[in-house]
Amino acid sequence: MPEPILIIDDDPAFNAVLVRTLERRGHPARGAGDPAAALALAQEIVPGRVVLDLNLNGSSGLALIPELLAINAACRIVVLTGYASIATAVDAIKLGAVQYLAKPVEIEAILAAFDNDDGPDFALPVSDEPLSVDRLEWEHIQRVLNENDGNISATARALKMHRRTLQRKLSKRPVKT
Repeated sequence: MPEPILIIDDDPAFNAVLVRTLERRGHPARGAGDPAAALALAQEIVPGRVVLDLNLNGSSGLALIPELLAINAACRIVVLTGYASIATAVDAIKLGAVQYLAKPVEIEAILAAFDNDDGPDFALPVSDEPLSVDRLEWEHIQRVLNENDGNISATARALKMHRRTLQRKLSKRPVKT
């Protein structure tokens, strides 16, 4: 029997759809919606693969990576996010994730990411143009948000920004380079 896949995402609809889709393709899967439930379920089923949302209801999913690897050191973790940034991608890989994908994502991409033994593809073309001010701001916000473990209030204080302003900026799609 194949090793179970643990889906950790705070969006119950997305979580349920992903679990169902994986099971239809012959991959046993279970879902958890918060860090405590995820760790309890991981101890119970000892997953070989994990799909981990970066933002779990205001807290950083990256904090779970070392704990998941402590449960199963051979676990392959793919981080999904709706708020992709270079800083969080690098952090996820440094912590032990095998891949970092931006939502929306196809099931084939997730399954391929688990099987990717070459690691993430950082061989992206380098632009001659500098990043826009908006993109630099986005990257900085993501870095500070990660440093504060996804805590919006602490991040707003660190950035000397009103919490609502930060929430508004985070609710927008990432700015193109």
